[in-house]
Parts: sequence; C-alpha cells; structure tokens
Amino acid sequence: MDCIESIVQQTGPGSYEIIVVDNDSKDGAKEKILTAYPGIQWLQLDYNAGFARANNAGMKAAKGEYYLILNADTVILDNAINKSLALLKKYPGAVGCGIQLLNTDGSTQISGAHFIKGGLNTLLPLPYLGKLIRYLGYKFKSTVPSVQHVKQDIEVDWIVGAYMLVQAEAVKKSGMFDEDFFMYAEEIEWCARLRKQGKLVLFSEPTIIHIGGGTSADYYKTEESENGKNLWNLKGRQIMVSNMVRIRKQFGAGWYLFIAGTYLAEIPVFACCLLIDKLINGSGAQFKWKNLKDYTANMAVLMKYFFTILYNKKYFYKVA
Repeated sequence: MDCIESIVQQTGPGSYEIIVVDNDSKDGAKEKILTAYPGIQWLQLDYNAGFARANNAGMKAAKGEYYLILNADTVILDNAINKSLALLKKYPGAVGCGIQLLNTDGSTQISGAHFIKGGLNTLLPLPYLGKLIRYLGYKFKSTVPSVQHVKQDIEVDWIVGAYMLVQAEAVKKSGMFDEDFFMYAEEIEWCARLRKQGKLVLFSEPTIIHIGGGTSADYYKTEESENGKNLWNLKGRQIMVSNMVRIRKQFGAGWYLFIAGTYLAEIPVFACCLLIDKLINGSGAQFKWKNLKDYTANMAVLMKYFFTILYNKKYFYKVA
C-alpha cells in the first residue's frame, strides 16, 4: 500500500499504468488496494509463481513503451520514476536503468553490479573456501563487482530487481524473465540478455527506499541474521540452486561444473576447518556443527537437480 501511495504522490498524473501481480498472497490486500485506487489493474495468480513469472505476467498485460519492475517493499522518493525515465531517454544507447537504493535509515544499498567471469563471486559465501577466494581477490587487487554507492551515473552489467526501468522494445528482442527461476538470480540472467540490446545504467540522482526482504521474508521465515550469505537455511538453499541455474544458462556447462564442484569440495573443508576451530576456540568457534549438517543437506538438494541443470532442461526450480 505504501509503495502504491508513493507512486501516485510522487509521479503525479500522466500516461502510466500500475499493475499489481499477486502471488497468491491470501492477505486480503486486493479489496483494500482497489478500493483506494480503483484504476489499478490487479492480476491474481493462483499459486506462488515467484519473481520471474509474476513480473512476466505484469509485462504481458502492460501497454506502455517502458516497463518498471518495482518491488512492493519500495517507497518512491522525489519524483524518482519521472526523473529516471527522462534520464534513460537521454542516455546514449541505454535500454534500461536502475537508481540508488536506500535503506530506511538513508544508508545506501547495492543497486547493481558488474559480471565476474563464470560467476566466481558466487563462491564468496562459502564458509571457508570463500574466505580464501576473497583473500586472493584482494591480493591480486580484483575489482569489487557490486555498486553500492552510486556517486555518478555508471554503466553496469546488471541491476538489482527492486527497481528496473526497461524499454519494452528491448524486452521484445531479448525476451522476458526466464521462467525456470523461482526466486533469486533471475534479474542477473535477464540483464545478460538485455545488455545485448544496449547499455544498462545506474543513475545517481533519483533514489528510492527499499525495505528489503519483502518478496521473500514471509515465504522463508528467516531472521535478520539469516541473510543470503548463509548457505545452510531454506533461503540459502534456493539461492544456491538459482545461482547454479543462472551460471549454467549464462556461462555454460564448464563453469557450472567448476562452481558446483567447488561447492561440493566445501563439505570436507568445512568439516576439517570447523574441527580445528572447535579445538582452538571451543564454544567461541565461528560456526556450529548444525551449520555443516544443514549445508550438506542443501548440497544434497542441489545434487538432486544436478543433471537437470547440466542439460539445461526446462524446469521450475522452486526448491524450498
């Protein structure tokens, strides 16, 4: 409701439409929203279709020359939609843009990023091997892929899906979101295809508040401390599988086998390093045996889909 209210207040009258896609929320919001904003188009899905399928449904119903993919847990500030649209139209060769995302306290969020060959950055959340890879990255002065502080307009490889403004014509040529994805990584794969049509840009001036977790918090029931870097909870399981699907589609079978193999190799490394940590630090060890157990369980789920992903078969990877 706050998101819609901020759109109306900050965007004002004009040639735009608001389409709400409800992923079978059963929260009673439909009557409340349509009563307050009768001009809204409501699309009701009869199951939790995830991010990609829900946004595709919205784009198929849309009539405009531009699509704005906007999370429900966002608040538009200072005429951000009109400003970003004007900037996008002026930027040479650009087909899509994002803007600076802010936390509720005004601090900045990651709003986009650059691609890392083979998706090697997906190894960073690994409890121990990830630390080694991060160390080597710093040692060899690798460029940090994520863009958190948009100090000036910058071209990126992909835009965070909370706010993505894209030319409808570019989407027609590149295709919509890949509906194999349930949640996570789908906007990265989509942007890889969009970039073949033109540039993707992050603009520094317009900003919006992105509360975060609004599309997944209720589904996964995770605590604030159980963020996407933890690969042993239900959310981590979905992130792992979605990342593997994205890597296979974007970089090919070879990189997929390498990344999946590294995730498997983490299991004995996790066990050995955790044992040493426990012997040295006791209860002060960074991780728990339950973390290893749950990580191994998540890897078992990933292996269940190993060949389906390897052969790039059509499948709805809703795993948690």
